[in-house]
Amino acid sequence: MKLVTAFFRLVRWPNLVFIVVTQCLFYYLVVIPVFNKNNSTPVLYPLLFWFLVLSSVLIAAAGYIINDYFDLNIDRVNKPDKLVVEKIIKRRWAIMWHLILSLVGLVISLWVCFKVGDLYALAVAVINFFCIIALWLYSTIYKRKLLIGNILISVLTAWTILILYLINMKSWYMTKVMYEIKHNYETASTKLFKYAIVYAGFAFIISLIREVIKDMEDMEGDARYGCKTMPIVWGIPATKVFTAVWLIVLTGALIVIQFYAMHLGWWWSVAYCAVTIILPLLWILLKLYKAHVAKDYHVLSNAVKLVMLAGILSMIFFRIYD
Repeated sequence: MKLVTAFFRLVRWPNLVFIVVTQCLFYYLVVIPVFNKNNSTPVLYPLLFWFLVLSSVLIAAAGYIINDYFDLNIDRVNKPDKLVVEKIIKRRWAIMWHLILSLVGLVISLWVCFKVGDLYALAVAVINFFCIIALWLYSTIYKRKLLIGNILISVLTAWTILILYLINMKSWYMTKVMYEIKHNYETASTKLFKYAIVYAGFAFIISLIREVIKDMEDMEGDARYGCKTMPIVWGIPATKVFTAVWLIVLTGALIVIQFYAMHLGWWWSVAYCAVTIILPLLWILLKLYKAHVAKDYHVLSNAVKLVMLAGILSMIFFRIYD
């Protein structure tokens, strides 16, 4: 039982649940309603969707394992009480699980894309393959580099949304379909693209903010093992300014979106976003200025994660209003 518990800790099971929730909400509350409203049907039907979710979860889990595998020495300093690799699960088993989960996730992804049978679906499988490579490179090289690792993880976070847009696109190349069917599908795809960009953009920025805050939290262990993260290279004050700028950009963008939502009469959505997303972001901005020790940054990191969850849950309002 201890081994099973350790394995779930190793793969960051709450983060995996978060991926499932994100993709489920976007698929069932955004993708399907958008296509249905335009008298069309997404190519990714529910069974294939769940296999795609499984693929995303397995690839992400493999990424967390390989990250802990290469971060063993750093984690001995930053998180000695949370060590799993070597302490409970041997390193050779960790690397084995990484390879198995990555391979199974990729095979499932390829199968889903084969069943969809479109060039865009093939692109999804190729990108998933590069996600596996990217997670390995992040753990071995880019995590210790200035900003590159932060951006890479933020892009991969946004990909959990964008994958559901891309796989539902159609190439139409050399196909003969009725104009009305093609027009309805392309109209739905255009609308879906706007929603995907909004949520993927939110995921990218909020993830970037959290990654930089985590770098400030883990600065001691990172510095000891030669990492070149932003707080080590630029210093804490400059890193705080960088984070604050992105917090302001995100807050400003969300306020603009709320004006559009008010124009549509989505009043409950506006109230929800103001209370659970915008105000907490302003609170994080204030607390960031006052943060000085690792514990302060840990609190901020968890707060950012809650804001991310609140943002994803806002998809519920598409079911209520759209």
